[in-house]
Amino acid sequence: MKRFLTILLIALFTSVYANANAEEQKSAESEPFNAKDVIFSHIGDAYEYHITEINGHPIAIPLLVIVRSAERGWFVFGASKVVHGDTYNGFYIAKGGNYDGKVVELNAAGEEVRPFDLSITRNVFALLLSCTLLILIFVPMARKYKKNPLGVPSKGHNMLEAVILYIEDDVIKPALGDQYLKYSPYLLTVFFFILLNNLMGLIPFFPFGANLTGNISVTLVLALLTYLITNIGGSKCYWKDVLWPDVPLFLKAPIPLMPVIEIISTLTKPIALMIRLFANIFAGHMIILVLICLIFIFSSIMGIAVGAGVSVISIAFSLFMYCLELLVAFIQAYVFTMLSAIFIGLARVKEE
Repeated sequence: MKRFLTILLIALFTSVYANANAEEQKSAESEPFNAKDVIFSHIGDAYEYHITEINGHPIAIPLLVIVRSAERGWFVFGASKVVHGDTYNGFYIAKGGNYDGKVVELNAAGEEVRPFDLSITRNVFALLLSCTLLILIFVPMARKYKKNPLGVPSKGHNMLEAVILYIEDDVIKPALGDQYLKYSPYLLTVFFFILLNNLMGLIPFFPFGANLTGNISVTLVLALLTYLITNIGGSKCYWKDVLWPDVPLFLKAPIPLMPVIEIISTLTKPIALMIRLFANIFAGHMIILVLICLIFIFSSIMGIAVGAGVSVISIAFSLFMYCLELLVAFIQAYVFTMLSAIFIGLARVKEE
């Protein structure tokens, strides 16, 4: 485990250093080191996996651009044709404005518009990769258990079984009672999906490193799934408490004050789920990158000697934050699953 963590940390610092060093070389010729561009290029979505630059030439792995123009139809091409300021078949990546960093085109009126975009961006690639890994991990495991339920599991399966039993026995069952089997597949899937993507986001080289769970669109979908399962599967007693709560009549009619508050409360729960996961993962990545960029900021302002001194402190704090992020990766997966189970359990309440 120590060796694995050491490799990850070396890869992290090498990756960030290579990108930041390229920016510093350019800044020496033109403008000061731009930490904002370095940070957001790492945590934002993109049409390629950028690795570094050598003598001004970017080293990157391009992904697939799939767009549909409203006037010209479908186009499929490699991202290398547009990511470096080039234009391909009228498509290019916008610089600034509402569509900054996105593939756009000019319509017949000369206006910059967004085509319908189904491109395999870095986050989409990470999503497909994580889903594939989950299938490759758990489907063979399930088949093995089905074929030989009393067989001796391998070390990997034994570890996963312990985690599954812990989540089911200590999180799902207490919240859902005798209905836990109905919701265990969803809750366990959410737990391992979030955990795997949290860990993949901490590995700073291809094909990992995407900030998927730090993207609010992804956490929005996860929270929306919990919201739909909670409210569609809600019992009659749950909806009675929402639409006609047990409070004095003047709080329900003629002005439905309490029903409105209860309906709003059903919306605040998924919003809290969405923001909590997004903010924790996004902030962790941001802090580590800011600490690394301090080395190059001090170097560009006060010289290499000062930057070397700052690097000792920055790397020490970055190491601490990286270890903390490993812990947060597990905690946030656990918290999202636990709260989802509690919300679903509260919606399945029965009449006393």
